[in-house]
Amino acid sequence: MNSCLYKATVMHHRLAPKVHKFHYDIFMFYLDLDEIDELSKKLKWMSRNAFNLFNFRDKDHLQFPAETPDQTKNTRQHITDYLAGKGIIIGKGRIMLLTNLCTLGYQFNPVSFYFCYDEDNKPVCSLVEICNTFKEMKPYFLGAETREENRYKLNIPKYFYVSPFIDMDTRFDFDLEIPDEKLRIKIDDYSKEGDRFFISTLSGERKPLTDKTLLFYFLSFPLITLKVIGLIHWQAIKLWMKKLPYHKKESNKHLQKEVLRPYNSS
Repeated sequence: MNSCLYKATVMHHRLAPKVHKFHYDIFMFYLDLDEIDELSKKLKWMSRNAFNLFNFRDKDHLQFPAETPDQTKNTRQHITDYLAGKGIIIGKGRIMLLTNLCTLGYQFNPVSFYFCYDEDNKPVCSLVEICNTFKEMKPYFLGAETREENRYKLNIPKYFYVSPFIDMDTRFDFDLEIPDEKLRIKIDDYSKEGDRFFISTLSGERKPLTDKTLLFYFLSFPLITLKVIGLIHWQAIKLWMKKLPYHKKESNKHLQKEVLRPYNSS
């Protein structure tokens, strides 16, 4: 099977206006979207749209159309629809998804990555799915023109409220290596003046996806999705204590564009 796990380390390094750096260990699923049903039957600790230690919920990922998502379609169907809208037809080509799964009923996914292939198993494109703490979601598309051998690279305006300590008129710089035995992903932030002020990396090693490894990682990283949201708020408190400028979500709404599931603050 193509699906596996990655034991990984997340690193964030803020360079300005004040230095702030941390890292923590996690694990992530790397799933062939065509294998999820089979995996949910084969594995005791993983399911699809049903309570378990780890549950892949289609509703946690991109769904279209944005205003009234078609709930009858699964994640693969939604992604292929999205790609078709960009003129990309992958047929039966595989779609790999690097993500966290709902853990004991709780889910929060700051970022997920899709790597899409054609029917000849050649890389076609990548899609980054970013979710903020308001449960808003935004896709960033990296097409064939952004691929350099085994990686996708793109510098693009963010136009999304990700952190209250970062302006929305900044730019994401994606550097995504197609996962293999090693996982190497880098997302930096650049100011509108072109200065890099934030570095984030995700690096890890491939591990087998079995009941044994699932149970081991569940015990090693208990309630990992709750841990992720907890760490986000803990680091936010540290940044607040360092007196970094705080940007309210209600400010600069014109810089929040193409957002799926927009949060209603009224």
